Amino acid sequence: MIENSGTRKSVVVLGGGYGGFKVARALDDVADVTLVDPSDAFMHNVAAWRALVDPEWLDRIFMPYDRLLTHGRFLQDRAVEVDGLRVTLASGRRLEPDYLILATGSSYPFPAKVDEPGAETARARFREAHKDLLDARRVLLVGAGPSGLELAGEIKAFFPDKHVTIADAATDILPGPFDQALRDELRGQLDKLGVELKLGSPLSELPSAAPATAASIAITTEAGDKLTADIWYRCFGVGLQTGYLRGALAEALDDRGHVRVDEYLRVSGQDRVFAIGDISDADRNMAGMAGAQAQLLAANLGVLIGGEGELTGYKRWPTAIVVPLGPEGGAGQLPGHDGIVGPETAAELKGRAMLVDAQAALFDAPAPVETETTP
Repeated sequence: MIENSGTRKSVVVLGGGYGGFKVARALDDVADVTLVDPSDAFMHNVAAWRALVDPEWLDRIFMPYDRLLTHGRFLQDRAVEVDGLRVTLASGRRLEPDYLILATGSSYPFPAKVDEPGAETARARFREAHKDLLDARRVLLVGAGPSGLELAGEIKAFFPDKHVTIADAATDILPGPFDQALRDELRGQLDKLGVELKLGSPLSELPSAAPATAASIAITTEAGDKLTADIWYRCFGVGLQTGYLRGALAEALDDRGHVRVDEYLRVSGQDRVFAIGDISDADRNMAGMAGAQAQLLAANLGVLIGGEGELTGYKRWPTAIVVPLGPEGGAGQLPGHDGIVGPETAAELKGRAMLVDAQAALFDAPAPVETETTP
């Protein structure tokens, strides 16, 4: 059990990603909050590709969790079994709060995300990957979604002489509910950057070498095109982090592996267990949407804890995306804008600063109240 401070209700947040850390921070003044995450720092993975090409960004994208909460606590640990409100951590510690928030997010191939428990080891891994990229003349990116496009733009912006190829079985870039005009604009910019697109035919097999490491790559597409490179990156493969769910919570998973939630982000069949971010079926898997869910859930829990006011239902976002291609390129599709937005707007909204300052401003607690690390 979690010991409450006075009469404050206890809230456990599992996962410190874009949804988890924001809801923990927002509830810090109204509840006894415990944030649990396997890593010691939040990684602003929106800027991960920038840190790969420019390691000076590494000091900006890792933000220690012990600077997040003023009243609550951070546990560097991970959930191994969760059934209802009962939480068992890898350390053997058990928690049973008044309210539980599932925000464990998703995994993705390095360097878009990392699975290192410490920021220092994660930075070291980035620096090694940067060295391997520096030595490469030809770069292969497998996957023409937002990650592949952004990485191509970053590499060409910082290393214009490198040959970059994007390969995908799809016949066009950027799958999803986006206007064709956006794809056309991005393809035009990629062409000007000199990025080669190999679309419409799957690879015969993925390279045997580990992604993001120096290696001699030579593979073919089923159409017979030969692709060679000195390094490759896997720009696809989201994995939802829900393997710890048990009992009724496991039964709440839909066919795609997402946790089913109602309009108030409560897990199906639960009164005091909520799910936000990538693992939830509330919306698409995007950092901005996870943050919006965190804000709404924090307000609703404030109502539930205080006993006054009315709950607000979550509404899915309209189609929205900004795909930077380096600091000064890219395009996007945004609500309230007729047509697409071009490079200047993409650079202003995301490409130049990569939203770092907005995240860092939330990690300003004067000193940690309580931080525990799994032995």
